[in-house]
Amino acid sequence: MATESFDAYYRRDYRSLVGLAFVLTGSHGVAEDLAQDALTEAHKRWSKVGGYDNPGAWVRHVMVNKSTSRFRRLRSEAKSMTRLRARPTEVIEPTERSAEVWTAVRSLPTRQAQAIALFYWEDLSVAEIGEILGTSTETAKTHLKRGRAALAQSLESFRGEAS
Repeated sequence: MATESFDAYYRRDYRSLVGLAFVLTGSHGVAEDLAQDALTEAHKRWSKVGGYDNPGAWVRHVMVNKSTSRFRRLRSEAKSMTRLRARPTEVIEPTERSAEVWTAVRSLPTRQAQAIALFYWEDLSVAEIGEILGTSTETAKTHLKRGRAALAQSLESFRGEAS
């Protein structure tokens, strides 16, 4: 079987990658940056990555790791700003139900949020999620199960406040 060209892979998978990054970050700009960064890494190594059974899983793994690094950096910056008694950022509440759900997903622990996004946005199997996250299938299943439970509780408490 011939290896797919990087250009063909890019055209086929770019939109899905940006969508995954968006549900993880909540920002179109950041999502595009994360997807481009992961695709740049793939392009540099395409002679090897293109030969994988599932190069998309490798690219998603890179993108999820970059998202995690970005989150850690932002969290560290936020802690520093808090120590400097910076003015709090205004939060704009979403009005659409899907925005509410994805906002709740982003409030989950990182690996749980990533597992939920990969499962529901990308429609991946638990085994594929484990591969992308660099964990066993059982660990991926645990992240997904805990994420679902926390999400259900979070959304239920939100509904209770709205009543």
